[in-house]
Amino acid sequence: MSYTMDTTIGGRQMKVEYGKTGMLSNCAIFISYGETVVMVNVNASEKPRTGIDFFPLSVEYEERLYAVGKIPGGFIRREGKPSEKAVLNARAIDRPLRPLFPKGYRNDVQIVCTVLSVEPDNMPDILAMNGASMALCISSIPFSEPVGTVSVGLIDGEYVVNPTSKQREMSSLNLTVCATKDRVMMIEAGGDEIPEDVMYDAIQFGFKECQKVVDFQLEAMKAFGKEKNTPALYVVDETLEREVRDFCFDMVKSAMYITEKDQRNAAMDEVKVKIDEIFAEKYPDNMADVNDVVYRVQKEIVRNMVLRDKRRPDGRGFEQVRPISCEVALLPRTHGTGLFTRGLTQVLTVATIGALGEVQILDGIGEEEFKRYMHHYNFPSYSVGEVKPMRGPGRREIGHGALAEKALEPLIPSEEDFPYTIRLVSEVLSSNGSTSQASVCGSTLALLDAGVPIKRPAAGIAMGLVTSEDLSEEEILTDIQGIEDFFGDMDFKVAGTEKGITAIQVDTKIHGLSENCIKLSLENAKKARMEILGYINDCLPAPRSEMSPYAPRAYTINIDPDKIRDVIGTGGKTINRIIAETGVKIDIKDDGKIFVMSNDSLGAQRALKIIDDLTRDVKAGEIYLGKVTKITTFGAFVEILPGKEGLVHISKLDVTRVNKVEDIVSVGDEILVKVTEIDSQGRINLSRKDAIKDQEETEKDIEK
Repeated sequence: MSYTMDTTIGGRQMKVEYGKTGMLSNCAIFISYGETVVMVNVNASEKPRTGIDFFPLSVEYEERLYAVGKIPGGFIRREGKPSEKAVLNARAIDRPLRPLFPKGYRNDVQIVCTVLSVEPDNMPDILAMNGASMALCISSIPFSEPVGTVSVGLIDGEYVVNPTSKQREMSSLNLTVCATKDRVMMIEAGGDEIPEDVMYDAIQFGFKECQKVVDFQLEAMKAFGKEKNTPALYVVDETLEREVRDFCFDMVKSAMYITEKDQRNAAMDEVKVKIDEIFAEKYPDNMADVNDVVYRVQKEIVRNMVLRDKRRPDGRGFEQVRPISCEVALLPRTHGTGLFTRGLTQVLTVATIGALGEVQILDGIGEEEFKRYMHHYNFPSYSVGEVKPMRGPGRREIGHGALAEKALEPLIPSEEDFPYTIRLVSEVLSSNGSTSQASVCGSTLALLDAGVPIKRPAAGIAMGLVTSEDLSEEEILTDIQGIEDFFGDMDFKVAGTEKGITAIQVDTKIHGLSENCIKLSLENAKKARMEILGYINDCLPAPRSEMSPYAPRAYTINIDPDKIRDVIGTGGKTINRIIAETGVKIDIKDDGKIFVMSNDSLGAQRALKIIDDLTRDVKAGEIYLGKVTKITTFGAFVEILPGKEGLVHISKLDVTRVNKVEDIVSVGDEILVKVTEIDSQGRINLSRKDAIKDQEETEKDIEK
């Protein structure tokens, strides 16, 4: 039996169809919003996975190019690995849902969101997030707290829910809010320096709009939801837990109260050795349970330290930022570098300036076709003192790079003001909390060092949270380090300038955030951001006036768009010849703007002259230095501009009578000629005699 339900969100219909497709999935739905359609399938294993200490949830966001009427590029003409956008969307779906599964649930759960049809006005990522929650809620999987998701825009001071394509272009804010009936679960935002109070109100607006989606899911659960399975939750044996806890609690507490990280870790290593000596023999098959108890004891001690003793593991105040240092110009041959250190977190960002033709081409289902500003983030194992295989970027690296990119994007100069492609690469050298926000700071330094005229410097900070079991008590922490992130309840990242917020990303491990938590986190993040911006300003207050000598320079020339074909030539022969002769890079825009990129100013000027000559119109009365290309009995043909040739009749070759053309010129000679006429057929008539007379008159005028 199939079921259909619909509701109205933001003035458009959201509809869900269940029971029509995917009969062998635990739950399969089609969810649509306008003409955007996403298929969501959710399934769970029958039995828990053994030998693990985490919830094995996997989320896949599958983009199909047929959804936008495209055929994939490449040799095999089919979709390959997920795009960065797909990876980011999968992470966004995972983050608000994961905390709402039962604690101790170890069954494998997979959510697959397949984008089938895309209408530009209705974003498939928002729809997929709602579809994932809907499918879980009406499935038999033990998940029963609906999560609603909306996008919020800001146009002329008014908040807009799920803005259309045109509205997104006009909006100064791109905010995603995920919420349950009572609390906000996740926030993702990018904005054009949005003030804190405006951002807070936007989040509250989004929370209220989410309630309509939550109510829709609750109605679906009542109408056709399956009976929920009773899960077998992972529970440690009570006797084992009591024994381990009694043995280790005081030792763990003493270790966790050491403020210096290395000493604390060394003390904990000693504690774990003692625990192994006692319990490895007694519980040889249950050491995973022993370790789980030790983990929970550590977590309890750290949380009580914050909530009861009102102190942090490293002894800082709740609003205190770790020691900061900023450096630039570390590498001699790169175009710009910035080294940002905050406590034991350290990030080196390198900026590279390139030609506009080096933009990143995007072959996906989004509206964006290319990017001229890119930010990449690398997190090697040595940054945490570990030994692991070096592989390509994972989901975490892609996510952190995208967040830093979003934080700086509103500050990047336009193509007209800075006609270059910009790539930033952040290398995490040492990690002890919030490397993504450190990469925002390091990237700002690198851009300033590279001479990129950014609107203003940006900085980022991560806020943390520790709550009581019933959520009645909470303490907000500024600039969380690794241990506070690991044992805490929230990672609230905020980046921006002195004017306002440019990016937010919020993850939570609990059942949502209170209004007070969101408001106070924004306020305290601003204080910390202003402090960090002070350090950046002291290091390098403005972009360097001169770019690195190793960075290419861009030169611009505007031509008639109809003349573009003259610059390119048949099969690209002309433009390739210019590049080969001058060593430059050339990018041509449809409006006739041409960018010439080169480290050699002489080569660039030569290329510009060639282009100018190729596209310049021949005008009657002007004098040109031309080259003789052919001789006939009646005159000589002279090329005055590339591809533009005219005839000098024998009677116009000299001021005196000429009997034979060869007496005056030979093929290959360069001579001054004057354009006397361009006839109705476009033929150019030239005169060397008139050019000589004009030159003589000019010389006489100079002598006078």
